Amino acid sequence: MLDIIEEVTRSGARITATLDALTDLEMRAPSTLAGWTRGHVITHLARSIDAYGWLLAVARTGIEPAPRTDAKSLARTVSEGADRPAAELATDLRSRLAHLAEDATSMPVERWDTLVTALAGWRHPAWYTLHRCWRELETHHVDLNAGYRTTDWPSTYVTWALDDTITALAALDFPVARVKALDIGRSWTLSPTGPDITGSGHALLGWLSGRALDPPLTSDRPLPVPPDWPLPQAPGWS
Repeated sequence: MLDIIEEVTRSGARITATLDALTDLEMRAPSTLAGWTRGHVITHLARSIDAYGWLLAVARTGIEPAPRTDAKSLARTVSEGADRPAAELATDLRSRLAHLAEDATSMPVERWDTLVTALAGWRHPAWYTLHRCWRELETHHVDLNAGYRTTDWPSTYVTWALDDTITALAALDFPVARVKALDIGRSWTLSPTGPDITGSGHALLGWLSGRALDPPLTSDRPLPVPPDWPLPQAPGWS
């Protein structure tokens, strides 16, 4: 588990460094997410990390540490917290990340395979919580529209996220025959029909995640529209 903890820590350090350079006015500027400022994105991310910590606590003890915050309450919290000063938003995220890292580092090894339930209702092992956090950090860093691009994603993240996303798409019968990431030397077969799509791993993940509007991809047919992302891990755990 040490590798994924380190990846989350590095990802968190990158996004908090971006936040440290933003003024209060810049934090209130629009993100790339409709209706959300950068402050909304960071408040959402901090509260998501709280939720991941809650899942780790359930895995550790088998007991809910507190009542779970529902989606409506989370949305209200994001709205109310979005206009805080830039320094406060950065401190909030940094402290949540530190707390999660502490929880993960001290997790008993035998508890990592304990199944926990995402707010959306699907179940996964506790260790996958850290991968979900990694994905949110990298994705929302791009969503801030503050200089971090899909091309800045580390190759370790791109490789994992493509594997995870394409596995889920194959289970959903996404109409693509084959995907090939030239720069990381990987390819995936999804379906007996549909286009063959080739490009860099960063461009492919940017397209599949909806974070690249016109990615430099090669396809023998028109590109289908990917479903909303991220997707539940497939085939899933039960």
